[in-house]
Amino acid sequence: MKLSYLLLDVFTTTPLSGNPLAVVEKGDGLLDNQMQAIAKEFGLSETVFLTRPSQDRHTAGVRIFTPAIELPFAGHPTVGAAAVLGLQHRLSAVRIEERVGLITCVVDKLDSRTAHARFALPQLPEVAGKPPERGALALALGLDSEEIGCGSYQPAVYSAGVLFYLIPVRNTQALRRIKLNPGGWDELFPLGNSAIYCFTTVDDEPDTDLAARMFAPGMGLGEDPGTGSAAAALIGLLARHAEFDEGQAEFRLRQGFEMGRPCRIALQLRKSGNVLTHASIGGHAVIVGQGALDLD
Repeated sequence: MKLSYLLLDVFTTTPLSGNPLAVVEKGDGLLDNQMQAIAKEFGLSETVFLTRPSQDRHTAGVRIFTPAIELPFAGHPTVGAAAVLGLQHRLSAVRIEERVGLITCVVDKLDSRTAHARFALPQLPEVAGKPPERGALALALGLDSEEIGCGSYQPAVYSAGVLFYLIPVRNTQALRRIKLNPGGWDELFPLGNSAIYCFTTVDDEPDTDLAARMFAPGMGLGEDPGTGSAAAALIGLLARHAEFDEGQAEFRLRQGFEMGRPCRIALQLRKSGNVLTHASIGGHAVIVGQGALDLD
């Protein structure tokens, strides 16, 4: 069995930056445990397997695996898969089937190996639990308790398909200084996959409104350079604090800078009657390599 694959860097137009992604082009016929083993072999934060869609009018099915688990939804694999499908099939819109539901992505081609993709969230973010108390969070992050919280933002738990503990910190200096204390991690963060998304507002950087870092030991990851599913969950908290009842807002988020893998993620939300009615994320992806898996 030989399977062709592509390597991409997502949330960037610059090769060897952003969040790496492997896209296995013909995953039909692979068993779940084979997909999981291949994702572990690649060792990237996520690996995507493209499959035939269940309906002819859809472009492809998408399965998403970290080195440890399968995910029903993830942002950087969705952007990367959409970019591949748009470039290969010369499409400006693709419809992909993920475990969370059907996702329609708008794809803009930049060149033969680079594209921008954006998509409306198939599941709007909603509150999914209660966060730990401030002192426990500070201890887990290696910060002072006064550094937990940013303006009116306080810790919360949201999910837009994948659950995240959203932890605001005082400023970019505090975000940079985070040093995880792994002791009692699963007990402190018992919900979902124990994944946390630390973020802060940014006032002094061009083209940046928010900065973030994501840690997910339960997903088989340490720190992740760019996490669309976490950014999607964050939109729920941003909408709660948005100072309008009717209208739309856009946010420019950076992630992965502390790792030397800078990512840029575009977030958009729309509210009507003070209720979140639409949310989307987007970013660029560039193909940086290709190859074949020989599994005979």
